[in-house]
Amino acid sequence: MADIRPFAALRPIPQKTERVAALPYDVYSVEESRRIVAENPESFLAIDQPQVNFPVNQQVSDEEAFAKAGELLRAAKNDGVFARDEQPQFYVYELTMNGRTQTGLVACAAVDDYLNGTIKKHENTRAEKEEGRVRHVRECSAQTGPIFLAYHQNDQVSDACEAAKAGEPLFDFTGDDGVRHRGFALADPVAIEAVRAAFADMDSVYIADGHHRNAAAARVAKEMRAENPDYTGEEPFNYYLCVLFPDSELAILDYNRVLKSLNGLSAADFLAEAEKRFNVSEIGPEGNAEAARPQNKGEFSMLLNGTWYRLVVRPEDRSDDPVAGLDVSLLHDILLEPVLGIHDPRTDERIDFVGGIRGLDELERRCADDSVCAFALYPTSIAELFAVADAGMLMPPKSTWFEPKLRSGLFIHEI
Repeated sequence: MADIRPFAALRPIPQKTERVAALPYDVYSVEESRRIVAENPESFLAIDQPQVNFPVNQQVSDEEAFAKAGELLRAAKNDGVFARDEQPQFYVYELTMNGRTQTGLVACAAVDDYLNGTIKKHENTRAEKEEGRVRHVRECSAQTGPIFLAYHQNDQVSDACEAAKAGEPLFDFTGDDGVRHRGFALADPVAIEAVRAAFADMDSVYIADGHHRNAAAARVAKEMRAENPDYTGEEPFNYYLCVLFPDSELAILDYNRVLKSLNGLSAADFLAEAEKRFNVSEIGPEGNAEAARPQNKGEFSMLLNGTWYRLVVRPEDRSDDPVAGLDVSLLHDILLEPVLGIHDPRTDERIDFVGGIRGLDELERRCADDSVCAFALYPTSIAELFAVADAGMLMPPKSTWFEPKLRSGLFIHEI
């Protein structure tokens, strides 16, 4: 039973929306964010990545940085850049990328649903990254970046969202990356109750992306409950900003790997090791990377010494286990760990990860630059993600890459 609620969002005024909207802070380095904010001071990155507001060579403490975020958000409100809606409502957030549209419900999810496992995770979080988001929420007194949640397709929710999209958009713009963003109000009381009832009937909702922001929201709620021992559960800090998408509309891109070394092996020796473990065939020389794209689960494309090879997992090595059967797990368990000694890909400097949005040409570029081998993977499916979460298990690092990314600053939940 998922408790999904409407809220009165703090939103940029219409003439400022496009300039304010920004990709999430963790998509960019501080240097990249600094350049973007220099070109567009109204970008929400100035608040989301507050270190960019200080001189490059200045040592900035976390206290100073996050205090600056709160200061900038308050100033933007006072200057009329943001205005809060009068009545609680749901919102509809539609994104269109490369001709494919996905429609999300902007809402508040209950922290208790996260704590009791109704909202299911598939990744662990790092304490230091969590801490940064906790500080950001406390200083801003608001959740500014939505958590990306997913649910099993539901006609009641879809019908309500489609009906809302027949109205006048709150915003409609296309970003520099070609992604179109449209927002609508879902304010009809009957539709709101129908949506809430639909989610109340769901056993599970899933975190697709934003595990650190989700964990941070829960930590803030626990802290504020301790500070307010007479809390009722209705206070805004008991809920957090999210956008919920049906699984039928989501696409996970491939998350590929490049290797900086072969653990002392020659290219010929490494190919021989691969041939011991997979059914291997030659695809052809580099220069036509997209032709090498894996077409099926259990299939990898390896770029080695200027040639693409197809590696197919043998039947005896496949697994029905939700985690062990993932392609990212199979590659690691069959080849990367036993042959190269890569035990923890999160910390081993010999491996790097390339999001599918960059295409397979990026793998060829990396192999010409700083890497000696690359692997193109077949994308993890949303059904696999759900299966891992339902089993109470965790996915290996860098298993999923979602596109398009939600923009921050379009909807803010004040606590």
